[in-house]
This record gives sequence, structure tokens and C-alpha cells, in this order.
Amino acid sequence: MSQLSKRKPWRMLSLGIAALLAISVLAACTKQANESKVNEEPKDSSKAVVTYTGGTITENEFNQEISMMKFLYPEYEAALASDQVREQIAKQEVVYKLLAAKADDKAKEQGAKQGKEQLEQYKKSVGEDKFKKFLSDQKLTEQGVQDYFTRVMTVINSETNKVTDDQLKQEFEKNKDQFTTATVRHVLINFEDPKTKKPRKKEDALKLAKEVKAKLDGGADFATIAKKYSEDPGSASNGGLYENASVAQWVPAFKKAAETQPINKIGDPVETEYGYHIIKVESRNEPTFDKLKDNEKAALRNKLAGESIQNFTENDLAKLNLKFNLPKAPAAKEKSGTTPGAGSGAAPSGTTGSTSDTQAGTAKGGAANQGK
Repeated sequence: MSQLSKRKPWRMLSLGIAALLAISVLAACTKQANESKVNEEPKDSSKAVVTYTGGTITENEFNQEISMMKFLYPEYEAALASDQVREQIAKQEVVYKLLAAKADDKAKEQGAKQGKEQLEQYKKSVGEDKFKKFLSDQKLTEQGVQDYFTRVMTVINSETNKVTDDQLKQEFEKNKDQFTTATVRHVLINFEDPKTKKPRKKEDALKLAKEVKAKLDGGADFATIAKKYSEDPGSASNGGLYENASVAQWVPAFKKAAETQPINKIGDPVETEYGYHIIKVESRNEPTFDKLKDNEKAALRNKLAGESIQNFTENDLAKLNLKFNLPKAPAAKEKSGTTPGAGSGAAPSGTTGSTSDTQAGTAKGGAANQGK
């Protein structure tokens, strides 16, 4: 399986929005309508809380950014009281403000079009009444939310539009395993006896696995043997079958066997953290770049665009002489400077939940990254 990096909460907050919004295929809003809305808004006279070479973020702008985080991720409101998280959110706002300003007309047009559709999609997903309540709770306007979506989508489009075919091909070659699929059957002998729930010695598990392999080498039907002997609850009843599955989701040893074992040959026992696996690879599909689907190429573009935005954040931002004078979170003021959520790890993880019912060496720590 692809290794999921253990990112700090503030980084996950800053990257989560872009990842969320980059998935959708969206539509329709005119530049003229946006401009008329902007002209109706009162002038922002609040003090600057972030200064940088060439610009500022006002207190009103920063508070709206925080409100948007609460609007989109209400379950992580406590983390937003952390000074560290709030500073990272401010940096994110600077990054998107700068990159949106640099975007060309094509990216801006795409961003405006997609921003409106993203808003409509969100409203539909939560319902009109809940949407209005969310706006009221965070003191946001519908136009403000649309403008936020538009800004983010403008930046994403600007960065994805810059990705060349050569860059896509290079990225594909580096991540080819993410696109390889295989159909495998396996029998798992656990390191824990599923009946007694007692630990099983490795040598005893290996002995049982070799006995199973001997039966298969002798011509026994794999599906029948798997149903009888496999201790993987996720596949035993299906004859040990995982069909056209992404090899990237499996733990390293199982993944390696799926990628390298000769087709239809029953391999030697493979050890993983779960136990010993007897594996037969029935088929394997290793796509070439020209065979990639449009959505797979889009996933690669989004990955490269995300890396470009992160690179700007980590390298270029430091050259802009950023200075912060951020307001304290309301909850922090009430508790004399305490910062609930600081260091708590309460932030989007970006991973899926672990699967408790399968031990095929799949879904270690969750499922494979999507596109990721």
C-alpha cells in the first residue's frame, strides 16, 4: 500500500481544502456578476493582521478565512483555536491570494465557473435549511462562500493548466504501481488462532502454510482450499479472491508478490504482519501512459498542482517578509490565553478508516490513497 505520511494538523488543514475542491467537475458563473457583487460590498477598514511584500491580510479577511474553515470542517473547530493552526491558515490565505492574482484569464474563467457550481453542489449536499443555518452560525454570506470557492478553484486550475505532458509521463513512471491492478487468490494463516484468539508461534503458522501449499501443489482447487483453510474473513468465503484490485493498497510484502510473482504459479509463503499468505496471481494489468483514463491523468495533474502549491508555500513564502499580528481565537480569550486544540492532533487525517474485516495484507492503516 502507499505509505501515508504523518502530517501535522495545521498542514492537513491547509491542504485539505484544496484536495476536497480539486475532485469535483464543476460549472457556470459570469465575471460580470462577480464584479457587481464585489462593488456592492462595503470597504474593509479593519486593521492589517498579516503584512507581506506587496500586500496585506486584514482582520476581517482573516476572520472570514477562519469562518470558512469552520463552515467546511465544523468537527475541527477546536483545532482552529491553536495559534500554530491560525498562523498556518493565514499563510494559506496569503498563498491563495497571491497565486489567484497571478492566474491567467483562462484559469480565472474556469475558477469562476467552477466556484458557482461548487457552491450549488455543497448546498444540495447539506440542504437549503442547513446551508442557511451554517451561514448564519459563521456570519458568512452566500456570495462570500462562492468567492472563496472561486479563489481556490482559480489557483488549482492555474497550477493544473501549467502541467505539461512530459511532467505527467514522468509522474506516471514514478507512481506506476498506483495504476497496476491484479487478480489474486490467497490463503492466510494468521499469527493469532481465530478460534481461541491466542497467539500462534511463527514457526507453527509457517508449518500450517506449507501444508496448505503442498495441497495446492498437489492439484487441489485453490478456491476450495481457501474456503476451508484461509483465516482472512474478507476473502475466505469467496475462495480467497481479490479481483482486479489495486496493488498499491496492499502491505509491502503482499504487494511485491502481486507485482512480481509469475502468473498462475503458487508462490512460497509470504510473511506480513497478519501471518503467512499462500498467493496465486491469476492476472496482472500494468497500464502504459497512453492507456490511462482521463480521470487518472486528472489525478496526476492534481497531484502535481498540489505539489506546486506546497512548494510555493514552503519556499517562496519565506522570501516575502511575512509578519503576523493575528487576533486571538474567542475561546482562547475566555481562557486567558489557553489554546484548545493546540497540539491535539484534531484535524482532518486525509485517510480512510481501517478495515477490520480483512487481513489480506490490504488496507494497512486504512485504504490506499486515492490518486493520490
